[in-house]
Amino acid sequence: MSRIPQPTLSLQANFASDLPELSIPWQAEETPEPRLLVINEPLAANLGLDPEWLRSQDGVGLLTGNRVPEGAAPVAQAYAGHQFGSYVPRLGDGRALLLGEITDTGGHRRDIHLKGSGRTPFARGGDGRAVVGPMLREYLISEAMHGLGIPTTRSLAVVATGRTVLREEGPLRGAVLTRVAASHLRVGSFQYARNHEDPAVLRRLADRAVELHHPAAAQDENPYLSLLRGVMAAQAGLVAQWLLVGFVHGVMNTDNMTISGETIDYGPCAFIDAFDRNAVYSSIDTGGRYAYGNQPAVAQWNLARFAEALLPLLHEDQERAVSLATEALGEFPREFGTAFSAGMRAKLGLPADSPDETVGTLIDDLLALLQQDHVDYTQFFRRLGHGARGDLGPVQAVFTDRPAFDAWTERWLAFGPDPAAMERTNPVYIPRNHLVEEALEAATAEDLAPLHRLLEAVSEPFHERPGFERYAEPPPEDFGRYRTYCGT
Repeated sequence: MSRIPQPTLSLQANFASDLPELSIPWQAEETPEPRLLVINEPLAANLGLDPEWLRSQDGVGLLTGNRVPEGAAPVAQAYAGHQFGSYVPRLGDGRALLLGEITDTGGHRRDIHLKGSGRTPFARGGDGRAVVGPMLREYLISEAMHGLGIPTTRSLAVVATGRTVLREEGPLRGAVLTRVAASHLRVGSFQYARNHEDPAVLRRLADRAVELHHPAAAQDENPYLSLLRGVMAAQAGLVAQWLLVGFVHGVMNTDNMTISGETIDYGPCAFIDAFDRNAVYSSIDTGGRYAYGNQPAVAQWNLARFAEALLPLLHEDQERAVSLATEALGEFPREFGTAFSAGMRAKLGLPADSPDETVGTLIDDLLALLQQDHVDYTQFFRRLGHGARGDLGPVQAVFTDRPAFDAWTERWLAFGPDPAAMERTNPVYIPRNHLVEEALEAATAEDLAPLHRLLEAVSEPFHERPGFERYAEPPPEDFGRYRTYCGT
């Protein structure tokens, strides 16, 4: 690993130095023929990095971890996790590295992290590598989420390594993704720290989480209880936003739940086309644990695991600690319900002072109608906005029980919905599954044009534009049942 002769670029090693018990110093695997596939120029500028420099040999070296600034200390992070409900005490970054932290132009600290950078001691038999398709998927979906205004990790770049990677479907082109996050602290990080032989590690980790993500908690009488409540509120709001746009994460293990409240790890994820509470896309979620409609309950379950990890910090008396954690977790349904209801009010263009009970019934009845006919979720709300302007024909046409929908529409219109507010809230474009597959298939064959065109659409999802009509349409009838894969 060589060093970059660029004194203005600095990567801090705060996590590595402050919590050495939770990481292993490591270096990225050498890439034989690195080639930049896609770079996020606005994000680069926000980080204070010159996009043109990132395209240089030194810049691509940074993006693959092969050339890092003097003083950088790359590490593979350690964490545990419940995977599909089963506890694994030692997971960690098996194919990833935290290069370090950078201060962006707004003064915020950001992690610079790699995926697909080679085997680490946490690899558990894997080759530590990634391939082009899944890394471009993460780049695409994370940028779409950013465009939708949903808290998310972001992708700075994807670099083809020039290495052939063997997978079940055959030999594939290797790739490394550079990810940017507020931090990579996870519920699984706390589960790992809770079981560490030194109890002080858990406290130091919690103090770091408070400092980075919930600083107001430091002033509270019980800062760690406040941390629990803060993470719970952030995750309740995040999952509500997922449901409001029809997003299915696909693998909500505790090691994939951040303390910051950012969405992380876009493996077997997808957006629903036809509305279905039971929608599952992940090939490995055979029991539907992480189905679209199950996500709030899973989030609360994960947060209970976070609370268990925090128990020694909540109170010295075990029973009192459990009581405090249980009381805090009991607030999750209200936090989620409030966030989801507020989001649905906005999607329906309803006044903020509309009566809660009446609005709640209106929302429930609408979701039942959408479920009954498996109506295209994204297109419905956009067309409903046109209905608020008087053009109800297109949205009425998708329901088989027309009288029931007309009765619902009459109740909705009585609120005086605001069509302009609906257009600001309901996207025209999402990364529709058939378009994602089309773009990734082309990119795997070294044609990046479809990917860039789709990125252009989803980066401004609320603004309808000429020439992008196909990006607003549901999948063709012959698209079939959609399945996604984790890409490991």
